[in-house]
Amino acid sequence: MSRTSFASAVLASSLLLGACLTGGAQSTATQDIKSAGSETKDAAKDTGHAVAKGTKHVAHKTARGAKKIAHKTARATRHGAEKVEDKTDPR
Repeated sequence: MSRTSFASAVLASSLLLGACLTGGAQSTATQDIKSAGSETKDAAKDTGHAVAKGTKHVAHKTARGAKKIAHKTARATRHGAEKVEDKTDPR
């Protein structure tokens, strides 16, 4: 075997080997991209669920607070009206 044909055979085999390795890396890169997309989607879902839960919690607490203030206001109004009524009664 001559030196030129040996060099050609080595070059050809290295090119084939490089093409095979590159093909495997492409499928790995594709899978990595798909995995990243799925993880991003799952993270967005988790964030959405957390926001919904927080919103419900805040809305519930706000409603309870508003009801509590309304009751306190009504109680104070009744109390004030009784005081005025006591002062305005003719004796």
